[in-house]
Amino acid sequence: MSVSLANQLDAFGVSVKNFYALCKPRVTALIVFTAIIGMFMATPGMVPWNILVATTVGVAFSSGAAAAFNCLIEHKIDAVMARTRGRPLPTGQVSHMETMVFATILGGVGLAILYVFINPLTMWLTFATFVGYAVIYTVFLKPATPMNIVIGGASGAMPPILGWAAVNNTVSPESLIMFLIIFAWTPPHFWALALYRREEYAKVGMPMLPVTHGEAFTLLHILLYTIILVVVSL
Repeated sequence: MSVSLANQLDAFGVSVKNFYALCKPRVTALIVFTAIIGMFMATPGMVPWNILVATTVGVAFSSGAAAAFNCLIEHKIDAVMARTRGRPLPTGQVSHMETMVFATILGGVGLAILYVFINPLTMWLTFATFVGYAVIYTVFLKPATPMNIVIGGASGAMPPILGWAAVNNTVSPESLIMFLIIFAWTPPHFWALALYRREEYAKVGMPMLPVTHGEAFTLLHILLYTIILVVVSL
């Protein structure tokens, strides 16, 4: 293998790694996992392989695209916070235009897979989830209100509904219960992280609950939402 070819392969590998990182793989994996749970809860037997595979890929692509748009919108904030300053955009490993094109294509392919191979309902629900996270939460709620995650958490709670809709082409009470469980779990999870990163959020002017209302108030709300989570899960 020539040195030139080796360098090209190395550069390609780095590019793939950077675009993969834009998709926030750990978050996307959790989204896909809960969608799969929704699929298996929707049928007493095995989920048909074609539905399982197409839904998994479609939801993964759509989630990754939403994450990439989030990285694009918040790149200035990410450059300041220790937890995120090593991401591809703040470090200049990918450009804004590359991120925009990548996210648009990835999201478009994901939605197309769901529309063609699953059903329009699942596609539209996934699109609504995408808009809820990438636009409503990231652009409007997160920088404006300490209750951002309470409202924006609805997007993160949608995957079980997506999985159920993929199998049965409907939204059922059972899928809504799974939605409520994740919806109640999300705020205390993120507030605990915000407590740990409170100084960083304050530095970038992000109105997270620990920044605007203090530790004691946040802990009280974590307790309240944990109680709600237990009640919803019964």
